[in-house]
Amino acid sequence: MEEIEGTVLVGQSFEPTRGRVVVEDGRIQAVEEVETTSTDIVLPGFVNAHTHIGDSVAKEAAVGLSLEEAVAPPESLKHRRLAAADRPDLVTAMHRTLRFMRRTGTISCLDFRESGIAGARALREAAHGVDVDPFIFGSGDQSVLDIADGYGASGANDGAFAEQRVACEKRDVPFAIHAGEPDATDIHPALELKPDLLVHMVHAEREHLERVAEQSVPVAVCPRANTVLGVGKPPIRKLLDHTTVALGTDNVMLNAPSMFREMAYTAKQFDVTAREVLRMATTAGAEIAGLDGGVIAPDRRAALIVLDGDSDNLAGSVDPVQAVVRRACALDVRRVIA
Repeated sequence: MEEIEGTVLVGQSFEPTRGRVVVEDGRIQAVEEVETTSTDIVLPGFVNAHTHIGDSVAKEAAVGLSLEEAVAPPESLKHRRLAAADRPDLVTAMHRTLRFMRRTGTISCLDFRESGIAGARALREAAHGVDVDPFIFGSGDQSVLDIADGYGASGANDGAFAEQRVACEKRDVPFAIHAGEPDATDIHPALELKPDLLVHMVHAEREHLERVAEQSVPVAVCPRANTVLGVGKPPIRKLLDHTTVALGTDNVMLNAPSMFREMAYTAKQFDVTAREVLRMATTAGAEIAGLDGGVIAPDRRAALIVLDGDSDNLAGSVDPVQAVVRRACALDVRRVIA
């Protein structure tokens, strides 16, 4: 049994509580209010709700390129780099990215993995020994579901995905799809597929938001990547008013997969509260993937980040939730427990 003391951000509301988290056999046994001298801040581990880890082989290669030039299938820079990469180099690059994610507090990610069955297998191999459990949305033929955890479609304007959607339904696994990134033309067609997750929705309008609410489809947003690619800003406030919204970092070639950076950017650029952003980075992604994490409460998985609340960066912060979301960084991480 282990006791982790400090200011604990408890439950769905992340209520700052001076006390301790009691952990045994990887589960939270209790959250107790007790006197403590610890200045640590304890929060749930991050779930990165949208990544493309494969393009770790081409970091910064797409600087200055448009969305189509950088990542659109099948002839973008990303896809050319992936096709040219040696498998050992690809696996090593993904492994190192996962290792970085672990050190910066991410305990799982929802990854859209290119290259079909071979791509899904490569990511499984890359995750060995890292203690970050990627939830793999596979690509290509529906047979990828023999390896992947679900299916991730590039977009309704890129091709027909009805067979893959049916295959997901038969296997009771999630179907996710990009929508509304360059424009709004693929949003209604994506919703016709009855997805379990939409990604981006930058150009979602009222009619789309109403359908999202009616169908109860969660959305993963990636604000930094949208900015880098110049496609606009997702309407996060409106999305939150209609559905569950989770936070992702998107392509590793565009941005470091740091949830600290993504949270700070989102909190400062959008009409959202710090608690909403922290939920987007933890609880929401866990719920979408059916993971037992994302919240500090009894009988939940002990997936935790312990920050040094007396670091040179965080010392003097008057609100621990605001400090975690707007100020904290990798240097503040004491340990990650999962």
